[in-house]
Amino acid sequence: MSDTRSSRAAELFDLHDRVAIITGGAGLLGYHHGAILASAGAHVVLLDLEAAGPKARANQLMDEYGSESLGVTCDIGCEASLQNARQEILAKFGRIDILINNAANNPKVEDGNMAWSRLENFPLEVWDADIRVGLTGAFLCSRIFGTEMAARKSGVIVNVASDLAVIAPDQRLYRVDGLPEDQQPVKPVTYSVVKTGLLGLTRYLATYWSDANVRVNAISPGGVFNHQPEVFLSRIKQLIPMGRMAERDEYQGAILFLCSDASSYMTGANLVIDGGRSCL
Repeated sequence: MSDTRSSRAAELFDLHDRVAIITGGAGLLGYHHGAILASAGAHVVLLDLEAAGPKARANQLMDEYGSESLGVTCDIGCEASLQNARQEILAKFGRIDILINNAANNPKVEDGNMAWSRLENFPLEVWDADIRVGLTGAFLCSRIFGTEMAARKSGVIVNVASDLAVIAPDQRLYRVDGLPEDQQPVKPVTYSVVKTGLLGLTRYLATYWSDANVRVNAISPGGVFNHQPEVFLSRIKQLIPMGRMAERDEYQGAILFLCSDASSYMTGANLVIDGGRSCL
């Protein structure tokens, strides 16, 4: 009986020979998303800008988990760059099974000195750049790679949203003592707009490709501990029932679940993983 149960569990989460693309794959969370998929047997493709070093990070995945991976330099806001990436991936692996839209611009507001982040001052070029990466990039990746999955009648897309797609930012987190009100840094408007937009994209694609057996879900993670200033950490802990930010590997279980057959009857959903912050 125990062997049957363990075999069933392994089967549900097995990703051997599946090809998973992760945008922003060389970054803080992207690499950890790739790591859990590689550990389940997937061939992981890390898409990122050249400065992020996707090829080196892909080699690191192979060294750690053994499954063949690929790092591809790509600008996800550029359709031609994505088409080139698609050709490279298909030439290497012959298929695409999973897409994680993870890339986003996210300036470290908690470090202060960001009066430009206020709505009254917010530069249009920053708005355009943030939308281009976080929302237009997710749309283009979904269209280019998702169409490939739909043609094969099988695939999974996971959009990485945020707890700030569910709740508004608490701007008190970013206050700097002694600064005038019109110079106080805030979480930029684009972050909430992009992450909320991803939830709309998730629901749209889930119904659009339902007949093609392409499942589309989202996760809304909370903030990740990354050695933020102590004043910020002390403030945000008071807003989270679990009393802490997430560790960078704590979303791996959710990613594996959504990318695997364990979630085979789940589409159009948003999995909120925020230590309880949004339930207050």
